[in-house]
Amino acid sequence: MLTFEKALPEETGIPSGCIIDFINRLKAHEVPMHSFLLLHRNKLIAECYYSPCNADTLHRMFSISKSFTSIAVALLADEGKISLDDVIIKYFPDKVPVDVHPWIANMTIRDMLMMRTCHASTTYKLDLKKDWVESFFTVPPTHPAGRIFHYDTSSAHTLCALVERLTGRPMLVYLKEKLSVLGLSEESYMITDPFGTSLGGSGLVATSMDLMKFGYLIHHKGHIDGIQLVSSEYIETATSHLTDTVATAPVLSEACGYGYQFWRNQKGGFVCYGMGGQLIIFLPKQDMICVTTADTQGIGGGNQLIYDALYEEILPFISDGPLPVDPDACNYYAGFLANLQMEPLKGNMNSPMLKKVNNINYHVQANPMGFSDVSLEFIPEKQVSALSSENLSKKNSDNTYAAGILHFTLNNENHSFRFGFGKLLTGNFPVYHLNYAASAVWLDDVTLYIKIHIIDSYVGSIKFEISFGENDAVIFMKKQEESLFHEFDGHLYCTI
Repeated sequence: MLTFEKALPEETGIPSGCIIDFINRLKAHEVPMHSFLLLHRNKLIAECYYSPCNADTLHRMFSISKSFTSIAVALLADEGKISLDDVIIKYFPDKVPVDVHPWIANMTIRDMLMMRTCHASTTYKLDLKKDWVESFFTVPPTHPAGRIFHYDTSSAHTLCALVERLTGRPMLVYLKEKLSVLGLSEESYMITDPFGTSLGGSGLVATSMDLMKFGYLIHHKGHIDGIQLVSSEYIETATSHLTDTVATAPVLSEACGYGYQFWRNQKGGFVCYGMGGQLIIFLPKQDMICVTTADTQGIGGGNQLIYDALYEEILPFISDGPLPVDPDACNYYAGFLANLQMEPLKGNMNSPMLKKVNNINYHVQANPMGFSDVSLEFIPEKQVSALSSENLSKKNSDNTYAAGILHFTLNNENHSFRFGFGKLLTGNFPVYHLNYAASAVWLDDVTLYIKIHIIDSYVGSIKFEISFGENDAVIFMKKQEESLFHEFDGHLYCTI
């Protein structure tokens, strides 16, 4: 199993203070980080997790899945099972219509790897109830393949289906077998579509160290422990600039070009890119791999903030050789990394309204989401430890109430979740049963704001803004997540 030698940053030529500055810069920009790993000159100089995340946390990696799919396709090619210049319809005769459009009929595996398909967007999103793979062959195309870059997740999904069809097993299982020397976590898996195909474009659920191990494989062009696991020529091509992305790029980091399911970056390297800050950033000139997991959804240019922090706080300060080691600075560095946590909301922790609305049941007017009753229960400081041993930070003894529980009835079923004041409380979010961490503040005397971080096989956030009147309340809910939590999006009007 692949393991990494750990070292102090100074031993590889980086001042530890630069890494602290990188972390503090993202904190100042309020980027919700979940993990950060840095490999420099083949030594692991930073491995940190923001509580409640830890080394064993299985995290949704979104479009990093595409890079895994690319390597699975490379392995098929190495085995002689496919050629990249094969037309994709060759392998799906059961899903291709008799009157298939010629642009689809001429589309190759190579076109799909480069995101130069004949589709301008993801085909299966047009009707999620129909066969997702089949949609790739039946949705009318917009232009001939092989010409223009358009980000098309159905392309990666269909390539994953190709791998599973030719190997007879789930794609990640196939990768674990072929790349067993990496020792990817046994618990890692891929979410599947409703028809049983792994989401090769977005479904990887794995640990941060899984990403670093995969990154090491790519960084070393498929060669580990004297074994060529993946074609070095394929990886060289896959991570090069094959197609331009500038016309569709929303930020600078996505305008540097694309290979075979790998992005290019501003520093002459490349990236495995996943929505929300899931990144493997490769910097060959610096012999560096950076892994992050986060939730930048809803933060304009959030991923760019991560790139810029790395490029500006660490890269300019790399020395050619080792630096002097200051024991006190190193001890501080170790303690700093060990005590990182996701930040709770900051602001007013108390309100004169709190006791008035405590345990008051509010009836919700008819609404399309299905809510019928809502109430809040506030927990005194001395009872918080009994509420949960999962309290993530020290108690704030200045507050009479240190936590709360929001109870609600949704579609005739009773649910609840807890949140902290000045601290994050964790649990299993109702309805979807996903791990979360939540905190709250009072925006003013009558308005309570709750933010829930979802950290699981789905990653995102849900926000509640509750404005209390004398005998009523208005609740505004906003979810920031791609697929779920539609019930928690909109307005509710409640009366006593």
